[in-house]
Amino acid sequence: MFSSTSIVPIVVFFLVHWWGSVLMQTFFLHRYASHGMFRLSRFWERTFHLVTYVLQGSSYLVPSAYAYLHRAHHAYSDTDKDPHTPHRFENVFTMMWETKKQYSALVQGALPEERFRGHVPNWPALDRLGDSNWSRLGWGVAYTLVYIAFAPHWAFFLLLPAHYMMGPIHGAIVNWAGHKYGYRNFDTRDKSRNVIPWDVVTLGELFQNNHHRHAQSAKFAQRAFEWDPAYGFIRALNALGIADTSTKLPTSVGGPMPTGTPLRPAAEGSLAPVVAESSPAL
Repeated sequence: MFSSTSIVPIVVFFLVHWWGSVLMQTFFLHRYASHGMFRLSRFWERTFHLVTYVLQGSSYLVPSAYAYLHRAHHAYSDTDKDPHTPHRFENVFTMMWETKKQYSALVQGALPEERFRGHVPNWPALDRLGDSNWSRLGWGVAYTLVYIAFAPHWAFFLLLPAHYMMGPIHGAIVNWAGHKYGYRNFDTRDKSRNVIPWDVVTLGELFQNNHHRHAQSAKFAQRAFEWDPAYGFIRALNALGIADTSTKLPTSVGGPMPTGTPLRPAAEGSLAPVVAESSPAL
């Protein structure tokens, strides 16, 4: 049908987009924007904010909205207040639809629970651009043109929806599989799991059990046989003086997640839930 050599450009393009997008999601949106696991100067924060826009493209996620929603997820992990847990929804599609609704409300100006309003990257002009329909359409057209130019067979066009929805696909994989399948290193109060010991799929995001136990650790792998590729990237940036892993940002998310910590009801009218009474936001 086609030679192995002819598929190389499309395979490389797909993998670069997949890994580039998920790297910015785990490194910038998750570990930096949501948890503040390390510090970046304003220059480097803006640089990686822009890189996130470029690599996520049509599925760009606004860092502040992502961070607020993620802090709520840690506070109410796998309860009926969790915005995205597989134990609350019948299937991954209904889970992601609810996630989209809460995310969109935050993008449009809804305020999260007060204690979740720690530091978040703030670049209103870029966020308006990245969240605009014209930007999403433009990136989608660009991906399609690459396939028109290089796809050796029509079947490769079936990959295009993954390019269009790359960010939500990563989120669906992590939030569904990471709280439903795999093994547990720690007895946390939620149902988080580690899906695979070498996470080359989402660059460390599938170590959900490890992460929910040590919510402020930039290293998601906790055992000798586990590998978190994104942590190696962070260590390299620290060695280069770009990221400072010795200090953390005031995100209101931190500390280990103890087993059996009681929860108290969400504040009246708040979009995101409050956190455990006897521990900091997780």
